Amino acid sequence: MSDQKTILITGCSSGIGAALAQEFHRRGHWVYATARQLESLRELKPQGLRTLALDVNDGASISAALAVVQSEAGRIDILINNAGYGQFGAVMDADISDLRNQFETNVFAPVVLSRAALPLLRKSAAGCIANMGSISGLVTTPFAGVYCASKAALHALSDAMRMELVPLGLHVVTIQPGGIASNFGATGAAHVKLPQDSLYAPIADFVLDRAKVSQRGATPVDIFARTVADHLLQAHPAAVCRAGAQSVRLPLLKRLLPRRILERKLRKLFGLDQL
Repeated sequence: MSDQKTILITGCSSGIGAALAQEFHRRGHWVYATARQLESLRELKPQGLRTLALDVNDGASISAALAVVQSEAGRIDILINNAGYGQFGAVMDADISDLRNQFETNVFAPVVLSRAALPLLRKSAAGCIANMGSISGLVTTPFAGVYCASKAALHALSDAMRMELVPLGLHVVTIQPGGIASNFGATGAAHVKLPQDSLYAPIADFVLDRAKVSQRGATPVDIFARTVADHLLQAHPAAVCRAGAQSVRLPLLKRLLPRRILERKLRKLFGLDQL
């Protein structure tokens, strides 16, 4: 197809990344689906997608993956920085390694990869970088402060990148999902910090359950992927793509409700009124 685009997506082992890769491929585009472990992409390769190992926190891995794209496609039309995870638990229970690891993957890696991919993106007639933010970067909730902070930081970097790159002919889009049905809750459960001496031990069930909250009433991932694909394939995509359960309602509530009322509701929702 004459308008076939070359698209590189990180974090495609499951969930949003896998769904996006499949959706763009279904539409006839040349998709590079990537993940840290090539084996985790085994279900995508038979479908005709190009799969590559790419650890977004490893410079050598980034260089190797982009070298393949350079030799095979010669350009990148859309780069989707999707790889990331959620660190959960109280901010006072997080140690420096928790903070560093969260920001390394969710904040620093998208910038590093975008910079490395810039020569390939500039070979596109209309290159686009899409960073996977979250409504959690707009509405902070208890026991997800580190994750929320990482997404807020990514939103800010995306805004700066958009202003700085548009004169070079590149678009930058911030995707802000709400609740999307995926394995985010299960994966997040493995990143809950709750030391035995935590001040929040009396409400441990609320802390441990935090990662699963976004999965309640979540939007099917294939519907979300179609919305994102429609947005990114526009000639001039808007700066923000917001979709999924609560993606509009929660930011609206934050704007309309007085802070003390919203925070009181959130404290109750996450059991903090029981301390």
